[in-house]
Amino acid sequence: MPDLPRLKPDPIPAIQPVPEYAATGDLAEVYARTRAGLEVPWMGVVAMAFAHFPRFYGTLWSALEPTAGTEPFIHACAELRACAENEASRLSPPPILPRLIDTGYEEREIDDIRACNEVFSAGNMLYLLMASLARLLLEGKDWRGGGKAGGPAQRRPVAPKPVLIEPHHADPTIAALYADIRHTLGLPFVNTDYRAFARWPSYFAPAWEDLKRAVVRDDYEHHVARVHDRAVVLAAGLPNPTRLSSDALREAAAADATCEEVLAVVRLFQWLLPGLALNVAFLRAQLVDDGAFGQLTR
Repeated sequence: MPDLPRLKPDPIPAIQPVPEYAATGDLAEVYARTRAGLEVPWMGVVAMAFAHFPRFYGTLWSALEPTAGTEPFIHACAELRACAENEASRLSPPPILPRLIDTGYEEREIDDIRACNEVFSAGNMLYLLMASLARLLLEGKDWRGGGKAGGPAQRRPVAPKPVLIEPHHADPTIAALYADIRHTLGLPFVNTDYRAFARWPSYFAPAWEDLKRAVVRDDYEHHVARVHDRAVVLAAGLPNPTRLSSDALREAAAADATCEEVLAVVRLFQWLLPGLALNVAFLRAQLVDDGAFGQLTR
């Protein structure tokens, strides 16, 4: 495995994501290519934060684009997701369906929550591979690749963009929940995933309490580290058809800011995304229907 230990930047750098509506010209075109290449309905915060450094992000995406959507990339995402879900299962997520049914949730509403979770269960793997590659290259490691990118995989339908409950939308209850998430995870912001799940406050509040108990366990970091390590191996093994080098990406970063400034932002997301992938997998496992729904609603 490439020498890329988990590393949380200290201090945490300020991030300045460029929202989709604010992207114009060349950056708007790169955003459109990113969404198409990754087959996602939204630009993840990681990509928008990277895009604050447009030469850096344009160079990174131009190298990743020929590989995204191909069989090796899709296989890497599937393998990484399986790793996250396996590690989440070791945290013994408690089922939440009985509690939701007691609250009054119907099956169609629970299916909507599952569909929202699927957007992030799939999408986080794409961005984790991207962030891992970016850190590898900015830290002077080679992206040796694993052969040719090959032909495109069968395209998947793009899910609708999730509805997000932004901090300025939140009532006092959700605002307190967001504050608890930031404190527990040690981050100055609330990830998109959690802002999407907050669309259902009576679901997300108890789900977060279950997840929080897992996050503070002594073995939690061990499971996150296993996701991180797998992401590094899979990212380094992706095909590199454009032969992007460390020097080239560092040169692009230096055209926007100092390499250390860009690297700090990259390290932040490459550190947080393994935990986010694990957490979303934990929340997904809570929603598995083992036949209990029909029994509980009879």
